[in-house]
Parts: sequence; C-alpha cells; structure tokens
Amino acid sequence: QLQLVESGGGLVQPGGSLRLSCAASGFTLKNYAIGWFRQAPGKEREGVSCITSSGDSTNYVDSVKGRFTISRDNAKNMVYLQMNSLKPEDTAIYYCARRFRLCFRNPSAFGSWGQGTQVTVSS
Repeated sequence: QLQLVESGGGLVQPGGSLRLSCAASGFTLKNYAIGWFRQAPGKEREGVSCITSSGDSTNYVDSVKGRFTISRDNAKNMVYLQMNSLKPEDTAIYYCARRFRLCFRNPSAFGSWGQGTQVTVSS
C-alpha cells in the first residue's frame, strides 16, 4: 500500500526545535522527490522545502532558510525536516508529498499526500 506518514510534530516554545519525519512505504523512495508543505488556519498550503530524488538538490521557502534543513535516507525510506529557531508563524499542519524525481514549486504537482502532523510554536 502506497503511503507517506508524517510524525514528529508537537508543541514547542519559540526558539525551540523539532524534527519531522516522513515515512514512505509501498513504492521506491529513491525515484521520488519529496516536498514538505504546511497549511495554517485560514491560509493556503505553501511549500516549505523539497529534496530531489537523488538528494543532490534542495530548496526552501525564504521564511525558513537558515533555520530548516531537509534530508533523506533512502535506505530507511525516510525523509526528515529539521526545524530550528522555530517561530510562532511556523505554526501549521505539516505535510509531505512525492513527485517523480524533481522538485516543483506548485503543491498541485505533488501527490500521495500524508495525513499531516501538527506543529504549534507558542509560549
């Protein structure tokens, strides 16, 4: 069964850190780029970060550059999003999704969305 499952969300104080995980099953992860997206209440879903299938290219939305790091371990069928220096505006549900080989800016180009994991940054 093809699926992506996110985990690692939670409540954290501003300035804190979380590591999100995206577990892949039912397909060959090494053939797919994985994107992380987030959606806050009342806002559109936005792309946060993406890593190509080979892992040799990554990108980040400007608001998280220098704070978030995406990585992948194809042997473990896992993709991670390390989030440091978290801010209240990072509060959202975070999703991972896949796209064949290359990243793309538009979330509609991705499929097989996970159920999401809630990240709340608050004191």
